[in-house]
Amino acid sequence: MKMQVTPTTRTAAFLALFAHAAAAAPTTIKASDFAGSATADVYPPSGTPVNSELFPPESKVGFPGPTPTGVEPFAIQTAKAYPYNDGNANQFPLVIPQPHGSDSASPRFDSSKYWGNLAPWYSLRSSDYGLPDASPLVPESCDITQVHLLYRHGARYPTSGAAPGTFAQKIVNATKTGLAVSGELAFLSDWTYKLGAELLTPFGRSQNFLLGVEYRQLYGHILNNFTAARTLPVFRTQSQDRMVKTAENFAAGFFGVGEYQDQVSIEILVETPGLNNSGAPYEICKNSNVASKGSIGSTVANRFAANVFNSTIARLQSQASGINFTSVDIIAMLQLCSYETHALGYSSFCSLFSEEDFLNYEYYFDLSFYYNNGPGSPVAAAQGKSYLDEFIARFTGEYPAANSALNQTFDNSTTFFPLNQSIYADATHEVVVLDTLVAFNLTALFKGPPLGLTGNRRQNSFVASKLVPFATHFTAQVLSCPALQPTKQIRFIINDAVIPIDESYPGCPVDPNGLCSFDHVVSVLQKRSAEIDFDYDCFANYTASAGVDYNGRAPRL
Repeated sequence: MKMQVTPTTRTAAFLALFAHAAAAAPTTIKASDFAGSATADVYPPSGTPVNSELFPPESKVGFPGPTPTGVEPFAIQTAKAYPYNDGNANQFPLVIPQPHGSDSASPRFDSSKYWGNLAPWYSLRSSDYGLPDASPLVPESCDITQVHLLYRHGARYPTSGAAPGTFAQKIVNATKTGLAVSGELAFLSDWTYKLGAELLTPFGRSQNFLLGVEYRQLYGHILNNFTAARTLPVFRTQSQDRMVKTAENFAAGFFGVGEYQDQVSIEILVETPGLNNSGAPYEICKNSNVASKGSIGSTVANRFAANVFNSTIARLQSQASGINFTSVDIIAMLQLCSYETHALGYSSFCSLFSEEDFLNYEYYFDLSFYYNNGPGSPVAAAQGKSYLDEFIARFTGEYPAANSALNQTFDNSTTFFPLNQSIYADATHEVVVLDTLVAFNLTALFKGPPLGLTGNRRQNSFVASKLVPFATHFTAQVLSCPALQPTKQIRFIINDAVIPIDESYPGCPVDPNGLCSFDHVVSVLQKRSAEIDFDYDCFANYTASAGVDYNGRAPRL
């Protein structure tokens, strides 16, 4: 049921192991599959020589000029105000057009904040979750001693076989049999599908790079601990190309483009079906992709979409013949708006849709993620258990037990899973970030009745674009607060919003800064981990349904 990977050496050996898995991965969507599309150019062309004699590196050129090193930045501790990312700078250089029906007199509607997991991340506020006075900055009279970061890759191309490519093929087929378009859809007459699959886009690379810069600015001072110990930190990621590039871009932002290779060890864990991996637990959790269990959100979301886009379908259908649009096509075109904007900088699909369409698009993702990987999922906590156990191990200094998707070979090794770091940074996928939030039982993020198809749509605090956007990041701060008893405290932050834990962690006081005793939080998390039955939730025969808050756990028969 579970397999382990045995390491032989360091990262070089990992990469050799992963090359086979990467070579075997199928790619089912590419630009050349569609008539009228130009085959995507490969840059640089295969076999292009690199002339290091004519263009030597810095180390050979020399003459670096003065290079005195300054003190490490520590803005999380020393700044008077926090540098929130409110979206405008984050979107540069993307072009986000106004929705259909807007005019210059309308207040600007940023549709990119309603793209669900395809949204670019932006700063949330602690007030969103009930802490109006809390800031990510270290509270007065406290000092930060350790930071744990779990973050998602940046913007990417669609996954292989996803809706945008399927829609493109539908356009190709219709063109062969007499497609005619006019008005807002006139651009489809010569539109071709230009997206790749799976890889980070240039904007996605920048998101992870800038996240690395941000965390160096905020927490760089903590690197002095590694200097004193004469060790390098170990940052982790998965073997998918976009995940490797995510960790490398983050590291380049954190340590410097020319320096990170010598300043951090990047551990790459194999992501492929059948192998234990805390960053990809769905690869061994059998119930994850079963329609009546771990994928009920997909079914509910499609049912919702089938009922809310009728007027939009009618408007667009009036401008096209030779093709019949469905709600599936509407979702595909909305996704093309998101993906083309991230990949190409602009998309003609965006202006086809109204504000209401984008609000429904967001809720489509809300339903999908709430019931696939949120509290409405019967497997979410089980899939997040491996990261929960790894966090607990780093909090306690004791290696985790083998009762989840984590890889024991790596997680019981000082080399591959050090327990004494002051900075941790793990790259993963959005579903795993959400699984982890559920496993941590951070109920303030999901406060309200279970999401429904009608009536109570906006009564729950859960919004997909807030919690699982591109480059989303979950942070645990460990602090020393001499004015408090006990002095060692901890708190959790998601995309710059401090999360209150007093309601979900019995014994934690109501605290304006979201703080609670470190030892008490660890004991609550240990109890939560013990309650999660990975084998039952991932392998038992049961049926789950929408409309229930399972707290991420499978129902018992």
